[in-house]
Amino acid sequence: MRSRRTLGLLALTATALTLSACGGGTDPDDGGTAGGETSTTAAGSDEAAEPIAQLEIIAPAAPGSGWDQTSRAVQEGLQAESLAEQVTVTNVPGASGTVALAQVAPQTGKEGLWMASGLAMMTGVVTNNSDVTLDEVTPLARLMGEYELIVVPAASEFQTLEDLLTAIEEDPASVPIAGGSAGSADHLFLGLLAQERGITPSDLNYVPFSGGGEATTALLGNQVSAGIAGTGEFQAQVEAGELRPLLVSSLETVESVPDAPTLADEGLEDLEFYNWRSITAPADLPQETIDQYVATLDALHDSETWQQTVTDNAWEDVYISGEEFASWIEEENARVTEVLEGLGLVQ
Repeated sequence: MRSRRTLGLLALTATALTLSACGGGTDPDDGGTAGGETSTTAAGSDEAAEPIAQLEIIAPAAPGSGWDQTSRAVQEGLQAESLAEQVTVTNVPGASGTVALAQVAPQTGKEGLWMASGLAMMTGVVTNNSDVTLDEVTPLARLMGEYELIVVPAASEFQTLEDLLTAIEEDPASVPIAGGSAGSADHLFLGLLAQERGITPSDLNYVPFSGGGEATTALLGNQVSAGIAGTGEFQAQVEAGELRPLLVSSLETVESVPDAPTLADEGLEDLEFYNWRSITAPADLPQETIDQYVATLDALHDSETWQQTVTDNAWEDVYISGEEFASWIEEENARVTEVLEGLGLVQ
């Protein structure tokens, strides 16, 4: 099995900017923190006692999108828990979130401004060759994630993940795999899996679709051999017995797809992966402001309001914050960039 030695290659160049924005770093998390572990931050428990007076959250996508839903869930939670007095959400869509990033990054030192971020923005920075990067904002917390699920039609000849990967090794072109847009979380995880197996990621016969509904139709119509998406996309068809899960990108059983083999089951512990969303703020903020923001998000995460939101949306609670999140995001950026290069998506 391939080690994670490649994860740190690009992180070294990003460390100085990211940690200066965050006020330092700790030992990096391996990307697999789950079950609501929170980090130890510089802020004491009383840092969040004083509510934030006024806060604008930038959702870097259109209303109704995942980033919009996350931003509005944070807005509602902060107000319900009296952690902020006035919270507004502003939608700034475009270019995988990099339009919003380009607006927020220059506002260094500006308080009362947060921006939702996540894996899609990280990939957008690389694939769009963006002039601004996530090094130019302050990472505050990773809020939630959604694991990836690989499925095949119920009558498929592929009974196991091993069967599928063996067929891809023998003739990648003969195994079309449906997923989201090129460079999406679906594409990335498939690329990671290919790398681990020694398959050239750019050789994959990846068939991008604009939505999970189209991919499901292609699967049920036997137009493709397999499909990959977030766990929620295929859940109904898996429960109905129309699709059969081969792998979920988690180390442990996922409640929504309990019959899906896990990475641990397949001996792939190093590949834990989820489509994550986070909250950032402008760079060059006073440390006391960063401490207050992190403590506020810690308090939100621990609240009954937020835990119910996570449950209602079938999100995975992969919360980490502050310095721990800053360190983790460096590793994730290195991993994502390497896979995008392997997929031939880096301009």
